[in-house]
Formats: sequence, structure tokens, C-alpha cells
Amino acid sequence: MFSRIDGILRERTASSVLIEAGGLCYDVLVPGCVADKFASVEIGHRLHLEIFSYLQIDGNRGTSIYVGFTNRIEREFFEALLTVASIGPKTAVRAFSKPMAEIARFIDDGDHASLQRLPGIGAQKAKDIVAKLQGKVARFGLIQGESEPKKEPPTPDFIAEAIDVLLQLQYRRPEAERMVRQALEHEDGPQTAEALLTQVYRDAARRQSASEAQR
Repeated sequence: MFSRIDGILRERTASSVLIEAGGLCYDVLVPGCVADKFASVEIGHRLHLEIFSYLQIDGNRGTSIYVGFTNRIEREFFEALLTVASIGPKTAVRAFSKPMAEIARFIDDGDHASLQRLPGIGAQKAKDIVAKLQGKVARFGLIQGESEPKKEPPTPDFIAEAIDVLLQLQYRRPEAERMVRQALEHEDGPQTAEALLTQVYRDAARRQSASEAQR
């Protein structure tokens, strides 16, 4: 198993790519919204993907399956979907047809109807997703850039960790620090990175709603 691949794009279909690396060709599944991002990459050009791999068991035979993403945060969001008991890798690949931030907002808002419009997600799966992940995916709703996130050294401090996540989501440091500072001003301010990022997301959503109301 491996976590990323950097090679030459040899073939593509609507749901997969064939990448040559180190003399071998790897068939990699790609969710719809991920494939859209590198649709302009021509055959024969280099392609870099973060990889989620799993073993598919069929009877007494096991097959290694690889799923590709343009950055590690997309892969982390995919892995979050897999923590829902009723969601397997194949269902998650199909459902990941819209931008990560959009799906994350559906989950955080408890928007079952929008989740059900994702391929492979029915009423029960939508309920399962919201029950498991609501309030836990806010940071994925903050993504605003399409480029691969910059990697910053990890830190145990929850405030610095929250700022680090915002930097990975393509926010500039002054803006990230301002958003975190405002989130901390709330009464009973958050004491973990996850709670802090959830408050940052809610503050951003509140400002956007207020701005739209004024138009």
C-alpha cells in the first residue's frame, strides 16, 4: 500500500485514471469532483495524486483498490465519510461528486435532501451521515482554493493547529489569525482545534448570510 503517486497519465475514463510510475501502471479510481480538477491534464503529462488504498475481498480473492485525490485534505474528508457504518469505499467514491466544501456544508447544516441528491446516498444513508459527522466536518467546509495545501509542521497547541489548518485551506495568515481570534472571543470559547474550527466556520457562514441579506 502507498499514500501518494507521482507519474505519467496514460489513460482516463469518467471514473478512473491509469498512471505509470516506476515502470508500473496503476489503475486509480477518482471521485467525480476530483476528476473535474485535472480534466485539462493531457495524456502523457505528469499527474500527482494522494492515494487511499483498501483491499476488496471477493470470495477467497483479494484485490488492492486505489482511490486518488488532488490533496490530502480531500483524502481526509473521504476517510471521514468512511467512518459512517453504512458508507463503504465504493459508495463514498460515487457520493464525492460535488466539491468537498459543499458536501461538508450539507452535513453541518443537516441538509438531508441535498445529501440524498448525491449518487448512491438514499434517505437512510443521509441520516447516518448527519448523525455521525454533523459538527465534525466544519474545517472541510472552509476550503476555498484548488491547489494542493501547503504542509506546515504539526504543533500541539490547539490555536496554532487551527491556524495551520486554515493555512492549508489557502487562507492567508493574517486572515486566518483574525478568524481564529474572533472565534475565541465568544463566551465559553472553544478549547480544542476541532471546536475552534467549527466556530470559525459558523462565524463565516453568519457573515455570509448577513452580507447576502443586505444585497
